[in-house]
Amino acid sequence: MIDEKTRQQIAALRKDYELLKTGRESLLGLLAESELPEQVYNSNAIENSTLSLKDTERILLEQEVMRSVSVRELFEAKNLARVIEYLDERSSLSLDVETIVLLHQMLLGGIDDRYAGRLRREGEYVRVGRHIAPPPEFVPGLLDELLATYNSEHDRYFVDAIAQFHLEFESIHPFCDGNGRMGRVLLNLQLAALGYPPVIIRNKGKQRDYYPLFQTYADSHTIEGMSLLLSRVLRESLHKRLAYLRGQRIVKLTDYAREAGLAPSAQLNAARRQTIPAFRERGTWKIGI
Repeated sequence: MIDEKTRQQIAALRKDYELLKTGRESLLGLLAESELPEQVYNSNAIENSTLSLKDTERILLEQEVMRSVSVRELFEAKNLARVIEYLDERSSLSLDVETIVLLHQMLLGGIDDRYAGRLRREGEYVRVGRHIAPPPEFVPGLLDELLATYNSEHDRYFVDAIAQFHLEFESIHPFCDGNGRMGRVLLNLQLAALGYPPVIIRNKGKQRDYYPLFQTYADSHTIEGMSLLLSRVLRESLHKRLAYLRGQRIVKLTDYAREAGLAPSAQLNAARRQTIPAFRERGTWKIGI
């Protein structure tokens, strides 16, 4: 559960974001374009893609890749980028089974057409770590129940509701492939519907900061860790956009710390906790001054 202090921080950032973004849609569009390779790289890398951020950038820019890249990984990058761009243009898209299946078709189409755009069928069991997903015959009902619960929880704090949805979606594992990437796509669809910018869950640190949250949920149905992670990446996304919307000078956080006579390590720790308005670009922590 997100505490009241964090809720107030997010509300204040949201208020400033709403005030400043009017008339600056082109700037926000440029930020979304520049972030696209990072979104694609991180989400695919979480699923063990071997593509680097530089590889991903070159693929999306239709440039020659400087090393051997598998056809599957190339299409994984292009397809995920297409899904993200599709959602960027349709922030009011309904969250329902039809939308989820459509996005999955876009995600896996041309990669594995046996499974693209359909839920798991009879005999299609999946395991993630120690977790064995529910039998395929239960998937439609569980997915309907999850969507109905999320869409009816109007009084619940939105970060907690999205965290619970993400954990439960991955627990159900409705598809034979692409569940992790779909889950992270749906996070941003949910945030967009509420007027928030997209977030990036980073590949770096996934073994410590992301993967264990699913096992904790499987063991005890605890969502606190996922809520905290989402609150941090959301504040980071808002901090980044506010820095650009305010026309601030963007500098590396370590350079800022040295110039201000602050300990760089302490500032990096504060950035990770989001107690300062820092954000990452291409994996480097920065701040607006």
